[in-house]
This record gives sequence, C-alpha cells and structure tokens, in this order.
Amino acid sequence: MTDLDATLTALADPTRRKVVDLLRQSPRPAGELAASVAMSAPAMSRHLRVLRASGLVEAETDGDDARLRVYRLRREPFTALQAWLDQVQAFWNEQLGAFKAHVDAHAVESQAAAGEPAEPARPSQAAAGGPDEPAAPA
Repeated sequence: MTDLDATLTALADPTRRKVVDLLRQSPRPAGELAASVAMSAPAMSRHLRVLRASGLVEAETDGDDARLRVYRLRREPFTALQAWLDQVQAFWNEQLGAFKAHVDAHAVESQAAAGEPAEPARPSQAAAGGPDEPAAPA
C-alpha cells in the first residue's frame, strides 16, 4: 500500500475525517477527541491508531503525565494528497479543454456548411459564473 493509499483509506471513515477537522483547529488529547464525537475512549483509540499508522497524525506525551497523549496533524501526507489532487485536476482541465476545442471547431464547421456566419463561441453562464451556477475553477 502506498502512502497515498494509506491516507485515502484513513480518510474514508467519517469519524476519522471529523477527528482531522478537530485537529485542524488545535492539537487535542485523545479524551477530548472522544468526547467531541461522543465515542468511547477505546473506540477513539482504534481510530487514532489508524490515523497514526497512515502518518496523518502524531502523538506527543505530556511532560507531566506520560499516559496523556496530545494529537496533532502532520503536514506531509496532506501535501502529498494535494499534489495528487492537483494532477487529477490538471488531467481533467486538459480533457475538458480538448473537448471544448472539438465542440467549438465542430460548431464552426456546421455553421460554415449551413452558410451561416461564424460566431465565436460564447462561454456558458456556468463557466462565466452566472447567477445559478458557481464559477468554473480556474
């Protein structure tokens, strides 16, 4: 299993995603995480074990009490996940750009065959950020 696979597997569980959201706000002890999601300490311990094994979180022991662990997010797995998502987005941007060019070329050919003057393609309202649809990602 690759690191990316481990990250995606760990984040597949909604409870673990909630833990990640909580840890984005600040580092927290396991007991506080368990209470925040209304879960028993042993059940939270199992989720934290998966998150640690995937490298998404790390635990530090409190200097006063070696039994108390404070969990925090690690940046590296999220950076790798974002890099992979950027590659996927670039692929789809390229595919959609090629599809748009094909449609535009076909529209111009169809207009020419029908004897209509060629008009440049107009962006749709969704791509232009129209009132009903959010703007398309850049």
